[in-house]
Amino acid sequence: PVLASAYETGCIRLWSIQGNLMKELLPFSKDPSGPLTVLCTDISTKLLLAGSKEGYVICWNIASFLEESRNKKKQVKEKVCWRAHNTEVVDLFHEEKKNVVVTASTDGSVRIWHAENGYYFGYFGQSRKFELSDTSRLILPSDVNNFTAIIKEESKPMEKKVEYPLMLDKDK
Repeated sequence: PVLASAYETGCIRLWSIQGNLMKELLPFSKDPSGPLTVLCTDISTKLLLAGSKEGYVICWNIASFLEESRNKKKQVKEKVCWRAHNTEVVDLFHEEKKNVVVTASTDGSVRIWHAENGYYFGYFGQSRKFELSDTSRLILPSDVNNFTAIIKEESKPMEKKVEYPLMLDKDK
């Protein structure tokens, strides 16, 4: 068993039941996803999903890490990150059989996405039926204009940087 906690910095920490820090996950994307507001996993605990205050959904593959959790060097790979809403994601879940993610936001919408690549299928309440088998056409909701970022295997997470913008310049 593993516990996951999310933070305002956008990082996630995985903890053992004994309270030991096992892993810290940092975002890959330079676009700030903002403070994380919700976490979930799929039933088989292969994927870890997070929603953010800025409307992003981030997906990590945690299966290989959990199989070898004693190996501290084992990496957790971020798979995909997409903008799901323009406002805070307040709930999400992964439906494993159909491989979809359902998100809810403070904007009042509930949307459905393909879990592997963040393709948008539609929203609950729309007049047309969901077509879950077609992921070839990339469409976006009318209020979102950011395309999905699929993270490549060789990508490295962002490093923590501390900036000191207020510096004394004696010449000025």
